[in-house]
Amino acid sequence: MKILVEYLNHKNIIFKSLKEILPKDLGSRKKVSLYLGVDLKGYYALVMSLEKKSRVLRKEAEDLMDLYEKVEQYIDSKVTKKYIMIKAPLCSKAKAMLEENGWKVWHEPE
Repeated sequence: MKILVEYLNHKNIIFKSLKEILPKDLGSRKKVSLYLGVDLKGYYALVMSLEKKSRVLRKEAEDLMDLYEKVEQYIDSKVTKKYIMIKAPLCSKAKAMLEENGWKVWHEPE
């Protein structure tokens, strides 16, 4: 989590609190790290971290967006900011779809 906080700090994103939510709590078997943060204005922000060897396709991007909706139901509140860090090959259509739906995508190719 320290690496994540330093990365967000480098991007000038600061949270008052940041806690991890396990995908298992949301009924998902995805290998993704979910962090729920509260920014300085008091709004919720979701940070997803995905690291894998295979390509992230549109179908998986849809699954990640469904996971975001489950997080909103889990905390029973609206999440205003959505960030995703992807350390894997990324399909351009998947990236475009995420960005169209309000996600800030940080892609670090392998």
